[in-house]
Amino acid sequence: MSGLAELDLAVSGCRRCPRLVEWREHVAATKRAAFANETYWGRPVPGFGPDGAALAIVGLAPAAHGGNRTGRMFTGDRSGDVLFQALYDVGLASQPTSERLGDGLELRGTRITAPVHCAPPDNKPTPAERDECRPWLVRELELLRPTLRAVVVLGAFGWQALMPVLNDVRPVPKPRPKFGHGAEILLHGDPPLHVFGCFHPSQQNTFTGRLTPAMLRDVLGRAAKVAGLG
Repeated sequence: MSGLAELDLAVSGCRRCPRLVEWREHVAATKRAAFANETYWGRPVPGFGPDGAALAIVGLAPAAHGGNRTGRMFTGDRSGDVLFQALYDVGLASQPTSERLGDGLELRGTRITAPVHCAPPDNKPTPAERDECRPWLVRELELLRPTLRAVVVLGAFGWQALMPVLNDVRPVPKPRPKFGHGAEILLHGDPPLHVFGCFHPSQQNTFTGRLTPAMLRDVLGRAAKVAGLG
């Protein structure tokens, strides 16, 4: 795989995890009533964003009726509504909404991805499924390494999944840094990489006020600045 386009194509055809394949295809066939007339993507969801990105955003996994329906990370669900509004507010997205492929959305110097590319039952991939999906993220970060300056990790699952991946491409301090909202670590290397922790923009977090739009904008803005995008 020579580039991100080839990687994304390979990701979208993956069938390594039987439980996830069965679930994503079941959801795509049965659908949610509100989307009964839509054709679901029903496959692994690749990363989204331009080649040569300076900032990466790492989530958890596609939502069953979000990314698994639309074919784009964080698109078509409440979490995505919050995330893309914040990205637009800090100047990293061309529009504040992400509804479907081909809707005109473009990201500025930013790529969105996840450690698990298939929608899992109950939004909970198993450790084995996370590990099976790991080579895709390793390759993605290898391809981005020449330009990548910052990573924002949305949630503790993404943080825990990302640390061994980062350790494959650059040294991670021992003991491994713990996740926390607003946490920032600097990984030395060529080039150095800033890693930021942020609560996931799930409904559980945004409806309770654990994560506010201002908190999300603050982390994204800090990351954009060190990535040379702010």
